[in-house]
Formats: sequence, C-alpha cells, structure tokens
Amino acid sequence: MKYMAPARDAVDPQLFGRMPLAAWRDHAGLIEGRDWPSVDAFNTARPAGMCERFVAQTHELLADGLHYEQRVADRGEIATRERNWHDLFNALVWLRHPALKRALNARQVAEIAREGLKQRSRAQCALTHFDEAGVVVALRDPALLALWDAHDWHGLFWRERAAWLDGRIQVEVFGHALLEHALTPEKLLVGKALVVADASAIPPPVAGEACAQAIRETRLLRDPQELRPLPLAGVPGWHPRNELEAFSREAPCFRPLRAGRRYPAPLRLVD
Repeated sequence: MKYMAPARDAVDPQLFGRMPLAAWRDHAGLIEGRDWPSVDAFNTARPAGMCERFVAQTHELLADGLHYEQRVADRGEIATRERNWHDLFNALVWLRHPALKRALNARQVAEIAREGLKQRSRAQCALTHFDEAGVVVALRDPALLALWDAHDWHGLFWRERAAWLDGRIQVEVFGHALLEHALTPEKLLVGKALVVADASAIPPPVAGEACAQAIRETRLLRDPQELRPLPLAGVPGWHPRNELEAFSREAPCFRPLRAGRRYPAPLRLVD
C-alpha cells in the first residue's frame, strides 16, 4: 500500500524533536511550521560548491522527455514537486549529502545508458533502495557486526544498548522516504544500511564520503543484497517502546535471519 504522508498542519510539532527528524533541525525553517517552503528556498540553502539546482516539477518541465536522473546529470536540474513531503526530504538530503546523491545519480545514468528505460538492472534496484531508505552506519566495534549478521536484535539493541550512546556505532539516515515515514510516529522504521568500519571513531560525514567514493567506483550497490536491514525502531531514543526489553524480542520489525542469507563485509577506511 502506498504511504500517504499527513498534511503539513496535521504533523505533531514534537516529532521534529525526535529522531530521526531531530537530526535535521538545522533545516527547521524548511520542515517546521505551517507554510511550505518554496523551491527558491531550497536553492538559497544550497551548500557552497553545489552546482545542481532545484526546479519546480511542472508539465512544461516534464515535456522535455528526459528521465529524472538524466535531467539531473545533463542540466543539473532536480525536479521538485511543491508542497510535497517526499520531495522536500529529497531536497534536504541533497543539501546535506550532495556528493553521495551525485554518486547515485551518476551510477543511475550509466545504468540507464546500458539497460535502456524499460529494463532495470540489479544495480539500479540497489541504488534506488538506498536512495529511498538508506542509512550509513559508522562502526568501530566488530562484536556488534556479529550480532547484526545473526539478526540477534535483542543483543544488538538491548544487551549492547550502550554502544548506540557511546559512539561505537552511529547512524546517519540518508533515505528521504525514511524521513517522510517518520512523520507517522507509530511506524516501525527499517533502514537499508551500508556499513563503514574503522577502529577509530568515524564521523558520519566521513563515512558518507567513503560510501560516495565506493559507489562512484562501482564497489558498492551492485546488488540489493548488499544492503543490510537495520530496524531503526530499536535505536535508543528512536521509538518510545524500545525502553522495554520485550520490544526488541516482539516488535514485528525485528525479523529473523532468512536461511542462507549472508551480508558482505563492511567498507573499511583502512585495510
């Protein structure tokens, strides 16, 4: 069933102070309040060096016949529906992670050139899944990876609860659909994760840059099976019920490992 985001004036303002939306408070002027931001407001917020621009998605724009990804690559135009939560969050992700979004776009355009517009490759599916629901995880404790590999959610989120608070594992939400779904607080969010591992603390921006480079070089996101499910509802502070131990055992987002399912090794900054 297609997700229907709530009307802007129906969103509980307290949601913007809770994760994952709380991580985007530096753009509070764009996501909070009753009034929708204009496309010009997104362009005004662009970071230095971002050459792409947001343009209103109109019938006249779409008449050029270009695929969305081709328009971004050829013209630097990010088609954006006005008064639309999904496209608003897509714009925010462009503002924070332009290099990562640019890497996804370049790969999508290359796949379109190879496959055409009627076929979708495994790589295109992986790129789209990450774009919509992706999270970048910076990991410095390999014991946590073993729990994750086994879908030992009770171990990962309850026995190792402190790891989510002391920096041994950090999550940066990238997928704009995840942010949109966070507008409905009862949803049990599950991200599709890329993992960057290093013995030292890795700031999330560094992990994101490492993923962008690996995606550009086709070392990542060649197949959807590379993406690890991460039930974000288990992260301390991200869902009110996860303060109860039973939540990590009983909530439907914590699914067992499928027979034969294996995950690739994480991306490493230093081999």
